Amino acid sequence: MTTPRRDPVLYPNADGSRRRGGVSRRRLLAGSVAAGVTATAGCSGRAGDDERAQPTVLVFNTGDSTVSVIDPATDRVVTTQHLGLTSSFPSNQYTPTLTDSADDTLWLNVGRGVRGLRAGSLDERVAFETGSGANWQEQTPDGRHLVVSAREPTHKQFRLDADPASDSFGEVTGELDRRGEGGVGADGPGPCDVTVHPDGTYAYVPDLFGDTLTVVDVDSFEIVTQVAVEPVVGERARPWMATVAPDGETLLVEHNEGRGTESVWDLSDPAAPAQRARLTVDDGLGERPLTSEIGPESETGYVFTPGTDDVTVVDLVAGTVRERLDLGGSAFVGTWDPAHEKLYVPVQTNDEVAVVDHASGEVTTTIPVGARPYGATAANVRPRFETTNDLVTALATMGVSFDEAETTYCIGNCACGHEL
Repeated sequence: MTTPRRDPVLYPNADGSRRRGGVSRRRLLAGSVAAGVTATAGCSGRAGDDERAQPTVLVFNTGDSTVSVIDPATDRVVTTQHLGLTSSFPSNQYTPTLTDSADDTLWLNVGRGVRGLRAGSLDERVAFETGSGANWQEQTPDGRHLVVSAREPTHKQFRLDADPASDSFGEVTGELDRRGEGGVGADGPGPCDVTVHPDGTYAYVPDLFGDTLTVVDVDSFEIVTQVAVEPVVGERARPWMATVAPDGETLLVEHNEGRGTESVWDLSDPAAPAQRARLTVDDGLGERPLTSEIGPESETGYVFTPGTDDVTVVDLVAGTVRERLDLGGSAFVGTWDPAHEKLYVPVQTNDEVAVVDHASGEVTTTIPVGARPYGATAANVRPRFETTNDLVTALATMGVSFDEAETTYCIGNCACGHEL
């Protein structure tokens, strides 16, 4: 049997390809300050002139380490700016409602860990290394905790203090070493992704190499339930991503088996998930489902299926595929705007974001962004950037690489050079 490490989807840089070094972003910024240099080429304007609450969608462009700031009221890019880092799976489940102040935190998976950025400036305030290059993180609904899944070789769950007002902000407050559980072709179960119940009690973790769905009690930070997930295509179920509905009654899980499957779970007892439906391509599911989002009424699931360049819309009540929305390119993730009315879907192969209006169930517009957009999140605050960053942004959008730019782990299509 092929070991996970040879899987080109899970390990896109298995051939040893690496990002080449480039210009020093730090020195360039210092030089531009000294010389008073300001360039506006490649930018579409300044982001927020004040720190009032402003609904905002942030899209991370893996091709040039920029972030595109979108105004959901107009569906236009306010600005695109170089960050020196990028993120494929930023925390976005509760971030749009938790983040309404410049001092709040955006949590991203970057390099070999997670980063916390100040929402008002996108300056780094927390850097936590997990020992793995494949990481996922999600805040609890009250904003007190950040729960992290670190896949191989770490095979751990972490709980970080996510409250900026706390004396232990950014520190580890809980840790679960799961290597003893083992896994197929790996030294552990491969905790992949994490989603948190809306009452904040439990976190749900799909285990890619363990074929299990693990329920973690957030307060005690202990495993309370572990459900064996049976395959329906091939020999292994390979659950890897998951999303809890806003009403806490349903859980969606994506599986990397065959051309991909999707399971719908009942959470009537939040501590004991029970599978009630399993969808395959024969049921109309698009290919290679990776992640999902759920509509505000908790009855509609949007599954991102990059293998067929579309979004599969699932009726969660009936447990059936309703339709597929053609994107014309590959999208791996999406995020809701703070009002939970529109779904923003970065289409990486087209350098654009597709906007799905939940009320109409249609793609209403597309928004050009930076190179190879992948991760997205939203907030009720709009970041401001220093004008000196415009020069760096202009160079980045022209293809100049920076040797300090940090990559992120992407399934299927990775920021060049990232390693586990």
